[in-house]
Amino acid sequence: MMDPGLIQFGLTAFVTLLVVVDPIGVAPLFVAITREATDSQRRATLARAVLIAFLVALFFLLGGRALLAQLGVSVHAFAISGGILLFATALPMLFGHRPVMQGPEQSDVDRSGEDPAVFPLAIPLLSGPGAIATILLLTNETAKQPWRIVVLTVTTAAVYLIAWLILRVADALLQKLGKGRINVITRVLGLILAALAVQYVLDGIGGYYQALRTSY
Repeated sequence: MMDPGLIQFGLTAFVTLLVVVDPIGVAPLFVAITREATDSQRRATLARAVLIAFLVALFFLLGGRALLAQLGVSVHAFAISGGILLFATALPMLFGHRPVMQGPEQSDVDRSGEDPAVFPLAIPLLSGPGAIATILLLTNETAKQPWRIVVLTVTTAAVYLIAWLILRVADALLQKLGKGRINVITRVLGLILAALAVQYVLDGIGGYYQALRTSY
């Protein structure tokens, strides 16, 4: 029988990551950025963007704890700072806006030779500071338990697979939902993310004081 704590961890990781990545909120930006591309070019751009975003998330998932250790940052300190960052990410969503609402104009992309799959789609839209902070926060909660790391890896892959599926039908999705409904969904997701962010801060503060009491 599967550990209930493992199930809860996987569910929390899935919801948090899906809200932070917010593929529905990215859909209008994806359509705007690739508006002059053919269907095959759009599919290729989307595939590269999702793959790059997933690899960035995977890098911080596997190397996050070592990175924090090298920087001398405690788990509790990062839980507090990461929670604050996620709350800042949630605030624009509560007002119906994506945290990063504008990408470069297509003409700017063409002139600079920048691949839109890398910027702004993969970074920062699909794997920005909020997603990276979330990955590091969740990695801290694995407590070096192999099964939790496996669950987090699978969950991360599932979130980016869902993002790919949603963005693949972005045009039809926008026509079906409309801007008003997308704004409503974004506000609800922002509220969920704000609550999760506050919980991370509370856990970090509680863990810090518990560590202080234990050390005396």
